[in-house]
Amino acid sequence: MKILVTGGAGFLGSHLCERLIDAGHDVVCLDNFFTGRKTNVGHLLGNPRFELVRHDVIDPFKIEVDQIYNLACPASPPHYQYNPIKTTKTSVMGAINCLGLAKRVKARVFQASTSEVYGDPEIHPQTEDYWGHVNPIGLRSCYDEGKRCAETLFFDYHRENGVDIRVIRIFNTYGPRMLANDGRVVSNFVVQALRGEDLTVYGEGTQTRSFCYVDDLVEGFIRFMNQTAVVGPMNLGNPGEFTMIELAELVIKKVGGASKITNKPLPADDPKQRRPDISLARQHLGWEPKIPLEEGIERTIAYFRKSL
Repeated sequence: MKILVTGGAGFLGSHLCERLIDAGHDVVCLDNFFTGRKTNVGHLLGNPRFELVRHDVIDPFKIEVDQIYNLACPASPPHYQYNPIKTTKTSVMGAINCLGLAKRVKARVFQASTSEVYGDPEIHPQTEDYWGHVNPIGLRSCYDEGKRCAETLFFDYHRENGVDIRVIRIFNTYGPRMLANDGRVVSNFVVQALRGEDLTVYGEGTQTRSFCYVDDLVEGFIRFMNQTAVVGPMNLGNPGEFTMIELAELVIKKVGGASKITNKPLPADDPKQRRPDISLARQHLGWEPKIPLEEGIERTIAYFRKSL
């Protein structure tokens, strides 16, 4: 097939492009390089089945493709809060442009949504039928509500125009090609430990997250896109749950050195708990994460040792 990946030079997008090319598809990678990096796909540039296009999803685009993966949007708080209006436009107008293209060329279109649609959840773990507990006017709202609106658009295009959609809600993911300054907890801890700095834990460090290694997530993407039983939304993530203190201690142990843990105040609207219920993914995709946190952290540390 010919497949378009928006945000294809980003952390997740570059791994997806790689997997799709390995499977024999032609891939068009579209990215404006706000958080994506050409180096992430540099090894693919000589491949005749790969094409890199510099373009912003906010602006319409035309291309004949069989499938569209819409991954375009900054996903870490420092990056999506840097220009919050642009973040909302990327989610909403990007969704409209991808859906319009899918409608015209009759392509299947995939939306990379997020566990942030659940906000600071009042039920635990989070199931897909939970509507969420989101602040619509907070500092994180540009991302949370942008992604919620994108889901609305996807389901309205599906109901009104018969567009063939797939909607995934991604929980915390980590691995090689994360940006060192993206503000996400795994990269923060690994980079601080490698630099011999103390690890910054916000609040008391009792808040929890689940951490899915990127290879597992991309496998889930492809399985979900190519099945016809459900359109979503579907959670993808690792149901293993860890506190920030546990993660910090694991990183210090794996990196070595004399780093300690320091505490800072908790940011506004930071969720206290985050863990996916992946029953739907197990049932319809036969999918669950395979790579344990300890192994994934070792691979991530190895990547940052080379790239810092």
